[in-house]
Amino acid sequence: MTTSRQIKKLDEAVINRIAAGEIIRRPSNALKELLENSLDAGATNIQILIKDGGLKLLQIQDNGHGIRKEDMAIVCERFTTSKIETFEDLSCISTYGFRGEALASITHVAHVTITTKTADSNCAYRAHYADSKLVPPKPGVSAEPKPCAGNTGTLITAEDLFYNAPTRREALKNTSEEYKRILDVVNRYAIYNAGQGSNIADVSTLANASTLDNIRQIYGSSTASELLELKKDVEGLDLKVKGYVSNANYNVKKIVFLLFINHRAVESLALKKTIESVYATFLPKGTHPFIYIGLEMKPQNIDVNVHTTKREVRFLYEDEIIAAIGDVIHERLAGADTSRSFLTQTLLPGASTFNDDVSEKENTKSHGKVLEYNLVRTDSRARTLDNFYTPQDTSRTSGKTQQNINSDSLVSQQSTNVIIDKKPSLGLKRKRDRIEVKLTSVLTLREKLIDKEHKGLTELFSDHTMVGCVDDSLTLALIQHQTKLYLVNYNALSEELFYQLILQEFANFGFIRLSNPASISELVLIALEEHESELEGLKSKDKIRKIITEQLVSMREMLLEYFSITITEDGQLVTLPLLLKNYVPKMDKLPSFLLRLGTEVNWEVEIECLETISRELGLFYAPEPPDSDEEEDHTDGNDSEPMDIMDESEDFVATSEQGKANNNTAEPIIAIKEKYQWQIEHLIFPALKFHFRAPRKLVDSGHVIHIASLPDLYKIFERS
Repeated sequence: MTTSRQIKKLDEAVINRIAAGEIIRRPSNALKELLENSLDAGATNIQILIKDGGLKLLQIQDNGHGIRKEDMAIVCERFTTSKIETFEDLSCISTYGFRGEALASITHVAHVTITTKTADSNCAYRAHYADSKLVPPKPGVSAEPKPCAGNTGTLITAEDLFYNAPTRREALKNTSEEYKRILDVVNRYAIYNAGQGSNIADVSTLANASTLDNIRQIYGSSTASELLELKKDVEGLDLKVKGYVSNANYNVKKIVFLLFINHRAVESLALKKTIESVYATFLPKGTHPFIYIGLEMKPQNIDVNVHTTKREVRFLYEDEIIAAIGDVIHERLAGADTSRSFLTQTLLPGASTFNDDVSEKENTKSHGKVLEYNLVRTDSRARTLDNFYTPQDTSRTSGKTQQNINSDSLVSQQSTNVIIDKKPSLGLKRKRDRIEVKLTSVLTLREKLIDKEHKGLTELFSDHTMVGCVDDSLTLALIQHQTKLYLVNYNALSEELFYQLILQEFANFGFIRLSNPASISELVLIALEEHESELEGLKSKDKIRKIITEQLVSMREMLLEYFSITITEDGQLVTLPLLLKNYVPKMDKLPSFLLRLGTEVNWEVEIECLETISRELGLFYAPEPPDSDEEEDHTDGNDSEPMDIMDESEDFVATSEQGKANNNTAEPIIAIKEKYQWQIEHLIFPALKFHFRAPRKLVDSGHVIHIASLPDLYKIFERS
């Protein structure tokens, strides 16, 4: 039996060491605290020296008002400060420091020396510190501050940072990375505190330099020359916005985001995300802007005592403030196109754009009203009357099974006209029970779809509104998502859609039954003759079609069980899977599909076999627009047998006399295109809405292109 441990108060040294580890996490944190102390002291010139990324030596010298000799004994103790006296002072704090913990924390993890002189002192004084207390520079010597020569101001040296925390020091052994972090801190304060000078080997600014001069000095002329000045008072929020942001001509691979709130360098992921979404309209995909923003607001509206390192703050009306800043930047960018006559984005902005759309909450003013140009004009859930109206014979597709084949071929005169008869003449035979798929290979393929999913694109398709087909080739369509308009290649997307439908409904398909079984051997021969020029040096066409036919016949049980593909022992194709209700693939592609089943599928490895068959089915079922010569095909007057379709959930055979009659009716190409477009709008795009997981590869494929957004169009109309 274990006994409870006694609760004891921690030793003061342990408490201080723990607190120091929270406040001083790395050399850049220590430098930030010392730099802010110098600025609070009224310094106009600051010199910084570091060695080994600040771990070996971190030294900062300023020309501020210095520290009185009487205060040097307690200057490094915790909670000693000249900046506040009561807790209420935090509500109107105007200095960087206020807790009195920074110097104390540094003395607990480094050897600290302070040399300081006030303007009314005859000399400077130097003292050494450890664990918040004065210590002698060497044994046997007094710890009291010693007079020495020095200029007005303060020189603080911290040596061997984290000497007593070996694990922390080992974790920070990449001195180059620590040096970059220190440079970032110095750069931020050098830019914001224009008119003051800093001197470090890689950062040097003049005391009388402006903010833009400092940006030019630190980030280069190429950056400074492309900046737009921000300066605006936001009414109702007691907010002043100033700064510089890059225009649409400038972009870099990584965003430079310098944010100050009431003179304090802070971070805000929410504001950063909003700014990135604003620039997504103006910059190419994968590129980012330069942002420097300084915000000023009433101290009563901001809480600076949030984070131990003071890098985060909280303020009232955060959502409204972020939305207001986004609007200020957007207005500045939209009105500054003197060197660029047309600003647009041609490709999707990547895994974060669709997830990063500015929300309705972020697009509101302080009074909560949604901006007019952010109103969504359509409801993706709405259904129009033509959803319930199916054009006559929409399920029928027309085309020749082959071209230029022998007249005695078994399929030479067979048409691929098909109909869907929902009223079977032979009635219901049995109810199909849904099969639960337990094959590891199929489950693995389904998991791959999830792993490769781009959630933002999936959300786009699941909540889109189709506008319509837009090109003569009938491969492109416009869709709207929220306030944005996209151009999509639905032919390319459909291959992936049908592949996913196969995995989702694996072994649970309905049937498309051919009224007259088709010879696989003859269909493969058709495909081989179309690719005859590619067969030189290979086996004869007869041998190839024999091998393929035997292969498919040998796998007929698996094809029937998993894919609803029925093949007889003598090589006749009887059924195909019904992947989407009321949808029949273009039967012109059937010979090529069977040929590819025999040549592209790896029948030896289960997961590769199922994946390649599914991919080939996806390619076969992907819609293709009617050819221009289909008008002739449709008016040739051939009498041919139709194919009938077995319902997804009901296993029955259907026949139709209507199909034979319709085969003799001439149909203009315009009607064929209308039926094709109806299938795209009412079968393919609804399937994309409810069954599609968009893969990440679509981002760079060019199959989905952002072409316009409502806010940008409003800006254009306003300027015109």
